[in-house]
Amino acid sequence: MSLAEAIAALKAGRFVLVHDDKARENEIDMVIAAQHIQPYHIATMRKDAGGLICLAIANEITTKLGLVYMHDILADIGKVNPVFSKLTEGRATYGDKPSFSIAVNHRSTHTGVTDQDRALTIAKMVEVCKNIDNGGGLAQFAREFRAPGHVPILIASKHLLHDRMGHTELCVYLTQLADLTPAVAICEMMDSVTHRALSIDAGQKYAAKFGIPLIDASELKTYARVA
Repeated sequence: MSLAEAIAALKAGRFVLVHDDKARENEIDMVIAAQHIQPYHIATMRKDAGGLICLAIANEITTKLGLVYMHDILADIGKVNPVFSKLTEGRATYGDKPSFSIAVNHRSTHTGVTDQDRALTIAKMVEVCKNIDNGGGLAQFAREFRAPGHVPILIASKHLLHDRMGHTELCVYLTQLADLTPAVAICEMMDSVTHRALSIDAGQKYAAKFGIPLIDASELKTYARVA
């Protein structure tokens, strides 16, 4: 399906599948715009994708919230305990550092891990994202959330695809193209037969079966005019 169909699907609150690159993670993520999140979306990602369900947020928002990358937090702790510095050395096999920050729960959740709880946490984080420029977002974040929790927050690079070609950037960029709040729930698609990431062929079959757009990083790279 075309990029236009993927954008339309996100706008309508439907899933999109995003493949990064064979030379990078070579993984497909199941993606839903965070402002449309419902418990059944979490259930679908949990059952049909099976990876880690995360919330990717645009850099301009996470900066205003004061969020930082987890590898920077651990490196700072490493000044007290050198073991943590060792843990942050080097890069992943695909070439860069993960975009993970902290993980949160909304304070009104119970355990935080149920489909209902995670959907609520994500939905409330969308409210924070929407309110960040009117002065209420930061206070709401501090007041309504606790950490550690069960929804990992991913920080998108400042210049998105021009800085990094990870799923975090690809999917936040998609929400911008769709003129949605730049926050997106994503989950890697796993294969319970091979015990590896779902192959592109299997991903295409899943996409065709359920009528879900599947787009490749190369399409977004071309559209964004990234060299």
